[in-house]
Amino acid sequence: MVQLSLFGSGRQCLLDDASGVIELIPELVNRATAQAWFEQLQQEVAWKGGRRLMYEREVDVPRLRAHFRLDAPDLPAVLREARIAVATVVAAPFDSVGLNLYRDEHDSVAPHNDKLADLVRGQPIALLSLGATRRMTIRAKQPPRHVLQVDLEAGSLLVMSWATQLHYDHAIPKQRTPVEPRISLAFRVRSVQPG
Repeated sequence: MVQLSLFGSGRQCLLDDASGVIELIPELVNRATAQAWFEQLQQEVAWKGGRRLMYEREVDVPRLRAHFRLDAPDLPAVLREARIAVATVVAAPFDSVGLNLYRDEHDSVAPHNDKLADLVRGQPIALLSLGATRRMTIRAKQPPRHVLQVDLEAGSLLVMSWATQLHYDHAIPKQRTPVEPRISLAFRVRSVQPG
């Protein structure tokens, strides 16, 4: 059973202008639920590493990943519950979820925007955080280079409109101090499902 926190800290609007909308719901699910989901996903998901070209050399992707279609018969029950929780505050026909496991302070994701060709125009992206708190940096692509620093705590949901991907990059930088693992669940509406 999903235990929602009833938005104890309230919905926070971080951005709302012509470049898009970004909202933070600090406690979509309570800490106990977030911790239980984290532990189940960390143990049960078949996490994958990867390599990619960066700066003219092949390097390890600095985090582990997984992806599920939300209509898949083998979708973990935890992801079904998480989708239900997200649906209480975001009215979008999400059909996929991408998972990232940041194992420690060395894992990260470089500044990027979601690939718009893969997404249904006008549909939001919802990021549910589980595990340790990590800081997300959201930076405008054009001057003035407005920057948001958002600490994503366990159970929090960050919602970015489709338009923000045109105007902002987001990243989870490496940290200098030790940090416990974190899992992010990125709910999206895809125009084409990955194979």
